[in-house]
Amino acid sequence: MKDFETIKEYSIKLLSTANMIRLLDRDLVDSRIVKKILVTVPEKYKTSSASLENTKDLSKITLEKVLHAFKT
Repeated sequence: MKDFETIKEYSIKLLSTANMIRLLDRDLVDSRIVKKILVTVPEKYKTSSASLENTKDLSKITLEKVLHAFKT
C-alpha cells in the first residue's frame, strides 16, 4: 500500500485481485489476505493493525472485517 492511497482504494484493489485469483479456481483463504494486509499497511495504520493482531483470531477474521476496522 502506498502512503497516499486511502483504505478504500487499497481495499478495492485487494478485493479485485482476490476475486480474480478465486476465478482461476485457486484456494485463497481470507486469512492469507489478512496477513498480507497487516504487513503492507503504512505506518499510520500500524496501531489498528496491532490492535487487530492482539484482539482477533487472524485465522478466522474475514477480509471485510479487517477493512472495516481500518476504515473506522
